[in-house]
Amino acid sequence: MKKLLLTFSLIFMLTCIYAQERTVQTKDNSTTAVTTTSANQKTQTDAIPASSADILAASPDTLQKGAESSGVEAVSATDNPVSKNPYKDILTEKTFNFSIISILRGILGMAVILFIAWLFSSDRKKISWRTVGFALLFQLVIAISVIAFPAVQSVFEFVGKMFVAVLDWTRAGSNFLFGSLMDVNNFGFIFVLQILPTIIFFSALTSLLFYLGILQKVVWLMAWLLSKTLNLTGAESLSTAGNIFLGQTEAPLMVKAYIPRMTKSEIMLVMTAGMTTMAGGVLAAYIGMLGGGDRLMEIEFAKHLLSASVMAAPGAIAISKIMRPQTEEIDNSVEVPREKIGKNLLDSISNGATDGLKLAANVGAMLLVFYALIAGFNFIFGKIGDWTTLNSWVADITDGRYSGISLQFILSYLFAPIIWLTGVSGDDLALVGRLLGEKLIMTEFVGYQSLAELIQAGAFVHTKSIILATYVLCGFANFASVGIQIGGIGGIAPNQKPVLSAFGMRALLGATLGALMSAAMIGMFV
Repeated sequence: MKKLLLTFSLIFMLTCIYAQERTVQTKDNSTTAVTTTSANQKTQTDAIPASSADILAASPDTLQKGAESSGVEAVSATDNPVSKNPYKDILTEKTFNFSIISILRGILGMAVILFIAWLFSSDRKKISWRTVGFALLFQLVIAISVIAFPAVQSVFEFVGKMFVAVLDWTRAGSNFLFGSLMDVNNFGFIFVLQILPTIIFFSALTSLLFYLGILQKVVWLMAWLLSKTLNLTGAESLSTAGNIFLGQTEAPLMVKAYIPRMTKSEIMLVMTAGMTTMAGGVLAAYIGMLGGGDRLMEIEFAKHLLSASVMAAPGAIAISKIMRPQTEEIDNSVEVPREKIGKNLLDSISNGATDGLKLAANVGAMLLVFYALIAGFNFIFGKIGDWTTLNSWVADITDGRYSGISLQFILSYLFAPIIWLTGVSGDDLALVGRLLGEKLIMTEFVGYQSLAELIQAGAFVHTKSIILATYVLCGFANFASVGIQIGGIGGIAPNQKPVLSAFGMRALLGATLGALMSAAMIGMFV
């Protein structure tokens, strides 16, 4: 009860701060004429007129109307997706912004996130603050390096170009299968043809790299580094490193022989890391979605998505070791399993393609169902709003941002206070809050798809908010993942199912805090 009271008090305090900030901005906006931004304007704080963020809505149709009324041409998922990104000039600028206010706000955000994790710790006296501190230091070093050091930027951009090359290879296969249907200028952006094939091909490519032993060597190097510097067991460090490249149920397969004997702290980290990081297949899909067919933008988003997934690993370690400290003796030797996927080269590719097809089909079915549910919820909310006259009240208090009660309206303001901690500006808090809510309640795929639509519509006032949103959405932290992990990891080690079930919601909270921690760190320097 004390934990809940403290948490609610903290959320109430942040809500008050958020409300005060919104009030000040509303007064400022009421005395300032809003003008449409020039296409060549490169000032970050004025990249998009403030009114464009005030006309956000739940459905793509309403979003289109909102963007048009603000003087920004909106681009829906079925319109031409290769039109110029309204934020392109600013996103491609590699600048390091040092602001005392941003630094202090980031430190406050990090402190609050750690405090929330500490509140839900199972044994506060056993927390190894050395492990937590070094993990956070690793996470912060990566954040600063990606933003400030050209050499590190070049490395991430090089890897990002490799992912973009994978997208190009996938399009070659897709063009062979679907022909002229891939022409977005004639047929528009067809999600099932433009995005889902990427998942299939990347799954086959990952299987091939695993068969050749290349992926194991990369994972072993990262696992060795985590194990020796952060005093982790070999099994949990190997699974955490594997999660940077593999999915939340594939990475534990690398340590499946150890899972039945894992301690509760190790299980907690395996689950948290699985929900905090992103698999390579879906990461490639997100690059294509956010890039919108623009190669430069695909490379830029690839850099941030890659750094978000890499930063998520030490972030997951820090949060999980606070929430469930290691109290038993550990074995930090790192051994990569020798078994390979498939009996030969072609068999491994075939197995990977089959697994990728299953994943792509699941993603397509999931998006169909969740978008249908969103429409259903909004229909019900809309009717309730009509009967109770709440729709007009919502329209009044949001200054027209929403025409009535909707799922997006509820999520926007429910998560806006916690988003403030990451450094997102007041004008965009509701937008990013909505995206976080969609990720948690639905999936990160829905969140990234919404982000892509908002980017093309020019709905964000500050470009910084777009960058931070890519970090906030990183990972598989949603309610469905709890069931996936209990079923997937529990299938490997049935004796651990009670532990997996007990830690499910804790791991979800830990993964969400880990993503917010990455965003708070990045927010200090962009």
